[in-house]
Amino acid sequence: MSEAWSSDAAEARRLAILASYPLDRPGIGAQLDRLAALAAKLCDAPIGLVSWVEADSQRFIGRSGTELTGTPREIAFCDIARLADEGMVVSDARDDARFRDNPLVTGAPGIRLYASQPLRSLEGAPLGTLCVIDTRARADLTPGQIEGLRTLADSAMGLLERWRLDTRSRAQAAVSRTTLHDLTQRFEVLADAMPQMVWASLPSGETDYFNRQWCDFTGAPSQTSFGDSWMRFLHRDDKDEVARVWREAVSAGGGYDIEYRLRRADGEYRWMLVRGLPMRDETGAIYRWIGTCTDIHEQKARAQEHEMLTRELSHRIKNIFAVINGLIALSLRRNPALDQLGRELQQRVLALGRAHDFVRPHGEFARALHSHSSLHGMLESLLSAYQSAPGERVRVSGEDLRIDDRSATPLALFFHELATNSAKYGALSADHGHVEIAIDSGKPDEATIMLTWSEHGGPPVQAPSELGFGSRLIEMSVTRQLSGTLDYDWRADGLRVSATIPSQTMAR
Repeated sequence: MSEAWSSDAAEARRLAILASYPLDRPGIGAQLDRLAALAAKLCDAPIGLVSWVEADSQRFIGRSGTELTGTPREIAFCDIARLADEGMVVSDARDDARFRDNPLVTGAPGIRLYASQPLRSLEGAPLGTLCVIDTRARADLTPGQIEGLRTLADSAMGLLERWRLDTRSRAQAAVSRTTLHDLTQRFEVLADAMPQMVWASLPSGETDYFNRQWCDFTGAPSQTSFGDSWMRFLHRDDKDEVARVWREAVSAGGGYDIEYRLRRADGEYRWMLVRGLPMRDETGAIYRWIGTCTDIHEQKARAQEHEMLTRELSHRIKNIFAVINGLIALSLRRNPALDQLGRELQQRVLALGRAHDFVRPHGEFARALHSHSSLHGMLESLLSAYQSAPGERVRVSGEDLRIDDRSATPLALFFHELATNSAKYGALSADHGHVEIAIDSGKPDEATIMLTWSEHGGPPVQAPSELGFGSRLIEMSVTRQLSGTLDYDWRADGLRVSATIPSQTMAR
């Protein structure tokens, strides 16, 4: 089919067909934007487009995830893709000789994955594409995602043809109705070919369409699930939450995204990822909802197994900390002269154990008060021994940053050593002394975090003549393990220590 539109005469005819669509009609862009958004969600991509290839440029008549309205035709992926009868998938544009030097690949937006289905008029003219774009290279899309793109491309052309046909004379009305019926039939056939369950509902939220996969899964005819009857297949523990989220989506007119358990025909409940988007007319009113149910039961099971394994590993790590402390205590009983050194070592091991507690995986019902990746939470736990209530003597300000197992240990040693020294010689050794910890994430383009420890109200301090073991631990933690820099300011009012750390070392 593509070769038939390659001559100059055919291109002139194609451009004339292109101009016959009433794209300036109110509401058309909004509806095409929603199809682009649904395509992006279906393929887990940041950008979805409905692209129209004109004489000298491509115009994005529907878009999601980008502010671009078009590009010159000579660099348009869609100019090539519109001629691919079965669609086109480019997993990494850097490895494709057709695109590796394209400025859309070498520069912004940095295209890597590109996948599309052609948009063809009733005459068969290749007008453009419905496509998704990702800035990260990925393996090929699944057959279901490709089929979904094809379905959405057909839906986009169905809408465009409806609007085009509406502008024609009454004599063509019969042709319009026949064409629309044919497009509806094509949508239903393609929906039945998709591996996901596809559903649609009225603006009120009353469901009136399910594809064949739903019927095969539930073992019931589609009509028996219309209205809200589909909820009888839900797990009883999920019904109230599903009903609430669906009511809120219908009321607000936003996206619908939820996970729930659905009963299969054999009685087994399986986890589903359910997503839906509203379709709007030219006035912005919702006239249809369309969505999918994707079986994620195996992924859920693997995630639960992973959580069990990580919890077991965490338990064993904590046992190791306990064993180390036990060995230290046993050694101290045999060597009383090392008591002070041993107690300090025990406190450091305990600090590492508390730091581990804030980066280990937590189950849904066993989360800490703060997030298990919370810097604020770890500081509160580490410094609780120096105050009876949070903020009484140690005040933390600034953004609560995410940390992980890589940064938790050096951060715990850094703050533990500062607190220990302050309790012995600095602000925390005085009744009215206090410490302020400031967390400054700086400007986005600086990509650094500044952690500042400031002591106030303690005895006079002065710089030591040489670094002790604790100071060397601080130096090792910040400069070696976190790739940061340290700055000491021995002020009359109290010690001030600033650590500047690259943001990327705080959490993966």
